[in-house]
Amino acid sequence: MKISAHNSFKGKITNVVHGAVNAEVEITTPGGDKIVAIVTQESLKSLDLKAGKEAIAFFKAPWVMLVTGDIKIRFSARNQLAGQIKSFTRGSVNTEVRLLLRGGGMVYTIITNETADELGIKDGLPATALIKANSIILGVPGSSV
Repeated sequence: MKISAHNSFKGKITNVVHGAVNAEVEITTPGGDKIVAIVTQESLKSLDLKAGKEAIAFFKAPWVMLVTGDIKIRFSARNQLAGQIKSFTRGSVNTEVRLLLRGGGMVYTIITNETADELGIKDGLPATALIKANSIILGVPGSSV
């Protein structure tokens, strides 16, 4: 399978919270990182999403906000993945940043060069990736919607 989303995390579903319209699905990666997705009840049923099942979380790099420094603000983004800048590539307009998570996963984000300068992006810098739960797309092995 090929997909344009640069970020993909395999793991097991560790929690499902049912709502009237949507459900919240938590995936835990082998390294212990947790990613929460909001899906419709229809997707929950058609993908047979339930605790213990393997799943893959996908999200596009531009959907990731990056925070550096001492965070003194609480964010509504459900997914807050901490790590260190592993590397970055500066282009003419944007910079691609690769954040190595504590659990070993890698998050890719695209930020403007101006933002990269303001954040002081450099290798080894502690940072946190923020991703809204409704920006996460889930897939399961061997199924299609």
